[in-house]
Amino acid sequence: MEVIRRSSVFAAGVMEAFDHSPSDKELVSKSKALCRDYIHSRLNLYGLGSSKTQVDSTLCDVAAVLLCLGDELECMRPSVYRNVARQLNISVAMETMVSDAFVAVATEIFAAGITWGKVVSMYAVAGALAVDCVRQNQPATVQTIVDSLGQFVRKNLAPWLKKRGGWTDIKRCVVKLDAVPQTHWLSPVAQSCKHFLSTLYIYIMKEP
Repeated sequence: MEVIRRSSVFAAGVMEAFDHSPSDKELVSKSKALCRDYIHSRLNLYGLGSSKTQVDSTLCDVAAVLLCLGDELECMRPSVYRNVARQLNISVAMETMVSDAFVAVATEIFAAGITWGKVVSMYAVAGALAVDCVRQNQPATVQTIVDSLGQFVRKNLAPWLKKRGGWTDIKRCVVKLDAVPQTHWLSPVAQSCKHFLSTLYIYIMKEP
């Protein structure tokens, strides 16, 4: 009887954990909120301004870590995450082209698997594209980038995020925000991103 009781308690705990796992809708919503926050930080960095959209209180720490890692990644390879639209040879005035380009870049980033470093890289690309859009007087296209990221998360990253209990898992990547060695693992991500950004226009435009 004791074994049965303990089994029931254990099963109840498993079900409780399952019930509290984030839904796809929740993951997509948080991913888009983080994207808006990341883009806002990049627009402010370049003096382009943006209306601040506060992330949910439960995402504040996650947003801070994401920005910290993004700063580190962009400092490693500044040329990769600047003038992305020009590198891809796309017009930011064409929302469909921007969306297709972003999805193609994201797909290439995660072609060999998913890691937090690659997730950060995807956000860095989104931020860089948003800067290009605003600089070229196409601020409305920024929302297209946010929506495209959300769709990509729903189709490709949601199961991976669920296994990790959601976005809070990214906080394990940074033990001390001021300790540079904590983020050295981002370096290979930047290296691979530089390679495919230089050739991705052919990939985007080729016949299906």
